[in-house]
Amino acid sequence: MPSPDIEQSRQHAAPDARLAGTFCGLGFSSPIVLLSGCVGFGEEYTRVAGFSNRDAGAVVLKGTTLHARPGNEPHRIFETPMGMLNAIGLQNPGVDAVVHKILPTLDFSETRFIANACGSTIEEYIEVCRRFDDSPIDAIEINISCPNIKEGGVAFGNSPDMSARVVAACRAATRKPIITKLSPNQTDIRENARRCIEAGTDGLAVINTLVGMAIDAEKRRPVIANVQAGLSGPAIKPIALLKVHQVYQEAGRHGVPIIGQGGIANATDALEFLIAGASAVGVGTALFYNPLVCHEINAGIADYLERHQLARVADLVGTLQLGS
Repeated sequence: MPSPDIEQSRQHAAPDARLAGTFCGLGFSSPIVLLSGCVGFGEEYTRVAGFSNRDAGAVVLKGTTLHARPGNEPHRIFETPMGMLNAIGLQNPGVDAVVHKILPTLDFSETRFIANACGSTIEEYIEVCRRFDDSPIDAIEINISCPNIKEGGVAFGNSPDMSARVVAACRAATRKPIITKLSPNQTDIRENARRCIEAGTDGLAVINTLVGMAIDAEKRRPVIANVQAGLSGPAIKPIALLKVHQVYQEAGRHGVPIIGQGGIANATDALEFLIAGASAVGVGTALFYNPLVCHEINAGIADYLERHQLARVADLVGTLQLGS
């Protein structure tokens, strides 16, 4: 566990005291969470002048599997109108390398660091969580959008039954807070959230990317070598916003916090997700074209709180007014 000195440093790292809060029992200096796959293992943007992990309440590390993975063949990324397709294929050095080589290089006094656990079987999820349980990581995000190789490649996250099984298995394997990342590519995300809550998740991340593709019309071939890819960016924001609102109807009743994510590119976007029911907001694709966006979002949220005479971000969460 981090030392008391690190905890004290975190408390003083907040860009504005009104932005500080808690998520799954963890103190966050800001409601912003840097999303998995967009900041590598916490070092991706540290060479950019003006960038600081202190502008975020937490950083979610790159998806990590039990064994090292080379990832998919190129092309793996393609820009779309108002968004981006990616099919990286969970390229990573494996959980042991992350725990023993990467985590010791991170400055845990800057922000919270959350692992992202992936697996092709429930047994793999269990082992990855066990490795992270014996590490200084603050929490574990469970990426249930991974394909279940024992069930013909169907994503765990597209079935409430399989989602609940993964969460229950991970819950038994770690004492760390668990955040389950929900897929939008399913019939009833609220039911999936309910099952994950019953299985023991401490928080939810809503949503993961949508499934899409791109075609090179001249070559009449898929642009992405994997054919299908995850769509992120502003194009998916209206969908993500609705999913957060739907999940909040279930999660709010149980006191389970939500990281709202999907197309957030400015303070207004972040505020909409908070109003819809998110306790924290995930920023990912926007970092690729504006690495300093987190500072701008924090300033915009603080200004909104000031104008509306709200003492803290938590006073805004789930305040959506329905009806005339």
